Amino acid sequence: MTAGRDDDALSWDGDDDPTLVTGVDERDTTATAADAATDEKAAVEASVPVALPQGFDAVGRGSDEVGRLERDGTVTAVSEPKPLGNAALVGIGILSGIYLLWTIGWVVGGLRLQGTAQFLVAPVGYLVSLWLAILAPLIWFVTTLVLTRGSHTWVRVLWLLAGAILLVPWPFLAVGAVGQ
Repeated sequence: MTAGRDDDALSWDGDDDPTLVTGVDERDTTATAADAATDEKAAVEASVPVALPQGFDAVGRGSDEVGRLERDGTVTAVSEPKPLGNAALVGIGILSGIYLLWTIGWVVGGLRLQGTAQFLVAPVGYLVSLWLAILAPLIWFVTTLVLTRGSHTWVRVLWLLAGAILLVPWPFLAVGAVGQ
């Protein structure tokens, strides 16, 4: 038999139409099937993340790719930050409210002392220092959140508490909103 007659038995009339070409050569089907099986196996292996349970640390080459196995069975990649707990979110929310109150206190206290302070300091110097004092709580809060992204939650809360203590609006506390 000729090879042409064998090919005729495995094809339909009109298979040589150029609009029906799939781009796969018929002679390479065995190699393509083997490559597809290898690609599928590699894709499955790549989609299954490597993870260790709590209390274990990966060391050596490739340890930065090993994730954490949580109690519910989910895998958290090392590069992903751990989500904050409810208490931490509430605590940071309360501290952000304190920072907002400190900003308002610096505005009220600073404007209240404007006449007295401009007697001692140049008006331009006073305005610059007033705006820096007003923006200080916002700058501290944002800087703390940005710089402690990869740190433990207690480090972030500690720096926010330190800022809340350091940035107390002393003019507002000393003179008050209706002072003399």
